[in-house]
Amino acid sequence: MTDDLFDSPSPARAPAPYADAPLAETMRPRNLDEVIGQKHLLGPGTPLRLAFDARRLHSMILWGPPGVGKTTLARLTASHFDADFIQISAVLAGVKEIREAVERARMNQRQDRQTILFVDEVHRFNKAQQDAFLPHVESGLVTFIGATTENPSFELVGALLSRAQVYVLRALDEGELAALLERALQQGKLELSLNDDAKKLLVGFADGDGRRLINLVEQLAVAARTAGVAEVDAAFATKALSPSLRRFDKGGEAFYDQISALHKSVRGSDPDASLYWFARMLDGGADPRYLARRIVRMAWEDVGLADPRAARMALDAAETYERLGSPEGELALAQAVIYLACAPKSNAGYVAWGAVKRYIKETGSREVPLHLRNAPTKLMKELGYGHAYRYAQDEPEAYAAGETYFPDALSPPPRFYTPTPRGLESKIGERLAHLRELDRKAKKGT
Repeated sequence: MTDDLFDSPSPARAPAPYADAPLAETMRPRNLDEVIGQKHLLGPGTPLRLAFDARRLHSMILWGPPGVGKTTLARLTASHFDADFIQISAVLAGVKEIREAVERARMNQRQDRQTILFVDEVHRFNKAQQDAFLPHVESGLVTFIGATTENPSFELVGALLSRAQVYVLRALDEGELAALLERALQQGKLELSLNDDAKKLLVGFADGDGRRLINLVEQLAVAARTAGVAEVDAAFATKALSPSLRRFDKGGEAFYDQISALHKSVRGSDPDASLYWFARMLDGGADPRYLARRIVRMAWEDVGLADPRAARMALDAAETYERLGSPEGELALAQAVIYLACAPKSNAGYVAWGAVKRYIKETGSREVPLHLRNAPTKLMKELGYGHAYRYAQDEPEAYAAGETYFPDALSPPPRFYTPTPRGLESKIGERLAHLRELDRKAKKGT
């Protein structure tokens, strides 16, 4: 499937659309100036525009969400440089199609003509298939343009990345979508009239995806003609359309970006932003059980002992969701998110756990001191197991001042846990400081 947001006819050398082609296919730009959006790449003085103006054709990776113009930009590149445009889809193509494209490129080379090989959804090619491009890109036989919705750092081989410039395309903002909507409405074949509320609704439904916007307009035009509606309002548009979920991929970049934003908003003690990202993920189709697990993790990682009630609330919210399901159980998760965001923060326990794991790897196995060993048999007692062990409960303040519980070789004893001065942990810090003062006095007295 092509990936574009632009209007106007197809560029030169691109296949002409069929008479009954979708509106999104017929509304392709003829040149860069007709492109809506991507001004950070195509505006005056920007990297890609400079390359076009200097007529410096180079391999590139176009990375961005659906419907932002990746395929259209590739076609415009071929048109601008008068190059043969070969398009294959990684969803359907394999090594055979790659070989056929290379053979066609060789024929073009003999005719002193450049070849652009455009691979849509390039992240779906495996490593061997991606490697198949390398010698031909390296030799200059083809100029490679790949389109992907996934992070190239994770999905593409390093050798291919090193030979292609990565350009990040952005979702369209509301103003750009509104401009695209007006162009679509100017197409004579639509005969569609929208009031302002309906236009605003369509822009919201599009969610940054230009192709989706155009498809929605086309669907709405059919519905309006069928119903005999002269001017479409928001109520009719809502009833006539079945908008899909927001731009979201439960296994892709948007998913991990949003869960990162949720976690960092909670950590930053912003309940409103936390709720926003939580709702965005639910709206996008994230599994509430996954979110429940992450909420529990946040409670232990970022709130910790500053407020131990946070972990209990997170677990209770997860259990409530299991009992009630959606949508009722989502309220419990939302309130847990609010609580975590508002709670005092401490990652002292998280840091301590990481530090002790690293320390053990570095210091290796150490024997348990004799006085800490259990002595259930006569032989063990004769060997000194448990000798001179001090039972803390029998001592003042239930604390054996001056006692050590680390292996003998670890002296002075390491410190992993440093309480923060926030919430309950401030009290924990005061208690530990008092006990360490008792240790100091006990050792000084000996």
